[in-house]
Amino acid sequence: MQNHFELFHLPAQFGIDVAALDQAYRDVQNQVHPDKFVNGSDAEKRVAMQWATRANEAYQTLRNPLKRAAYLCEMHGVDLQTESNTAMPMDFLMQQIEWREALDDAKAARDLDELTRLEGDLKSAASALVGRIGVLLDAGDFIAAAQSVRELMFLDRFAEEIGQQFEMLEG
Repeated sequence: MQNHFELFHLPAQFGIDVAALDQAYRDVQNQVHPDKFVNGSDAEKRVAMQWATRANEAYQTLRNPLKRAAYLCEMHGVDLQTESNTAMPMDFLMQQIEWREALDDAKAARDLDELTRLEGDLKSAASALVGRIGVLLDAGDFIAAAQSVRELMFLDRFAEEIGQQFEMLEG
């Protein structure tokens, strides 16, 4: 079976041309969209639906840097060990503690400005981490990249918490 990159005729690397991905996705969808098989047999309709579903899944994976990085690690035999490996570098953990305290303080004070600042700090850190992951993956260091992917997953969950806090304060 083709991997997600092969499906869209893209090189299997972290750095991808998003416009080329978007175009390739549209091309695949145009070929397999279930509406094209309205008059087809049940088997043809089923196959078209499976291909459309696979294309959607592949596209969502490659479009998202975190999912793309995790997919590349797994493609190269590196288990992310998201359930069993919770070890993180000490400086990363210290930063998490600081951010958690800042989030708690912002919640207590209902301080939107502090939440905005915290969100900006988090986005900057995530952006830098995505850059580091890209370098590691494209250099073939999938084990080191897996550690950084786990860190990015942590930041992603924390960003969701900040988003929920914004909703609570603004809603």
